[in-house]
Amino acid sequence: MHITALFIFLNLTPQQASLDIFEEKIPSTLSSFRMRRVPDGEITINKKKYSIKNIYFSETEITWDVYDIWLYRLDLTAEERAKGIDAESRPSKPYGAPDRGFGHSGYPAISMTYDAAEQFCAWLSKKTNKHYRLPTEFEWEYAARAGEKSSSMSNLLDYAWVWENSMSKTHPVGKKKPNNWGFFDMLGNAAEWAKDVDGKPVLCGGSFLDKQTNIGFSTRAYQTPKWNQTDPQNPKSKWWLSDAPFAGFRIVCQDK
Repeated sequence: MHITALFIFLNLTPQQASLDIFEEKIPSTLSSFRMRRVPDGEITINKKKYSIKNIYFSETEITWDVYDIWLYRLDLTAEERAKGIDAESRPSKPYGAPDRGFGHSGYPAISMTYDAAEQFCAWLSKKTNKHYRLPTEFEWEYAARAGEKSSSMSNLLDYAWVWENSMSKTHPVGKKKPNNWGFFDMLGNAAEWAKDVDGKPVLCGGSFLDKQTNIGFSTRAYQTPKWNQTDPQNPKSKWWLSDAPFAGFRIVCQDK
């Protein structure tokens, strides 16, 4: 589906927004990540106007450093793990290395299903007493554009890991230039889960496997059977996409 953003209105200047950042520290761990305020405003997509207000986006894609805590239940005591606490609401053990050998610490978590990303947000909300969730498609595009009205970034290779510079792998987050509102890797590297305007899961922004000519703010991909075709389970894993190393996510905090 191709989407065109027609109009953007901002209530805060980028300079004001850049001052509104907080660091989320996950209780009982040494891990943290940064959340950055998105300026309030509106975006019109396919002739429908959407309002954005009082939300923070993670400055980068969620990395393995944070995802591992939930995945491997590192926030629980040995006794709690032995009792199987939260076992059913956490991912199953992945086949092979979940990072595909691309790299781990500092790299975006990948290959999770949309449902797994949502469950991660539910866990994080419970841990922090804040409301974390995945972005909607229009929120994601609004944050990715950061006021940009063209279809993609000029000098894209300065901002994104794409087919031409990625060597067919993900890279540590935050190594390229940020967009005008301070968000890194909105395009390329791992594509990011969001909820589309019809409520369906969709990956936004393209990935390290896409050529730069195919990546823009309106780039979308919907899951196909090829994304988990080598998964030997029946039914397929609800946590992992065996053939989608390009799938990642970032998160939204509603009203810090």
